[in-house]
Order: sequence, then structure tokens, then C-alpha cells
Amino acid sequence: MSYLYNLKSRTMKKVFIIAVLAISLSSLAQDRKERHSKGAMEQMTPEQRNQLHLKKMILDLDLNAKQQEQVAAIMAEQTAKREAMKAERKAKMEEAKANRFEMKNRMLDEQIEMKNKMKSILSVIQFSKWEMMKEKNRERMGEEKAKRKEHKRD
Repeated sequence: MSYLYNLKSRTMKKVFIIAVLAISLSSLAQDRKERHSKGAMEQMTPEQRNQLHLKKMILDLDLNAKQQEQVAAIMAEQTAKREAMKAERKAKMEEAKANRFEMKNRMLDEQIEMKNKMKSILSVIQFSKWEMMKEKNRERMGEEKAKRKEHKRD
């Protein structure tokens, strides 16, 4: 009798825990959906965003006409600065991409040159052993990199 009671209580505990987890996960998913309303703001032009922000400020702060004009001018100035910074950041990112391409291209050219030199110096057997050694080193370095990444996460 007590065995059946223990079994029922354990299964009830498990069902209760699963229900709590399901409810908490569904509430988290709903919170995320609500937070993504920022996407609508991203689709508006900077002028439209400024206008909406100004109207909210008018309602919240009860601005008079002169204050509205002054705040609108400040907001327009800030938006222009923000857009300029955004364009500058984008240009830097494109430049960085080009630099990465050049560096990677140069590194691969050096590897090709090294391989051709080693091929001309070593015998066929030595060259195949050298390539196997390189592959082992590459694998070991990949493992160490993965360990470092995992260590940083902890």
C-alpha cells in the first residue's frame, strides 16, 4: 500500500514540476514577443521617429509652442549626428571586411608558397609526413581553441 502511495506521490511531483516549467517557459516566450515591437520603430524614418517622440514629450511634459520648436530642433540635430555616426560605423565595418579579406588572401598565398618550397625540398614520403604533422597540429590547435571558448563561458 505504501509503495503505491510513494509511486503516486512521485509521479504527481513530476507532473507538477513539468507543469510549472511549461507555464514559466510559455510566459518567457510571450515576453519576448512583446519586446520585439522595436522592429516597427526601425522601419520608420528618423523624422517619423522624431515626430512621434516629440508628441510623446508634448503629452508628458506639457510643452508650449516655443518649447516644442526648440525640442524639435535639438532632436533633429541629435538624429543627424546619430545617422552620421551610424554611416561612419558602417563604413568602418566595410573597411574591416576588406582588410580581413586582404589579410586572409596574403596568409593563404604564404601557405601556398611554403607548401611549394617544402615540396621542392622534401621527398614524396617526407612531404606526406610533413602534411600529416601539419594536420595534427591544426587539429590540436582547434581543440585548444574550443577549450578556451568553453573556459570563457564558465
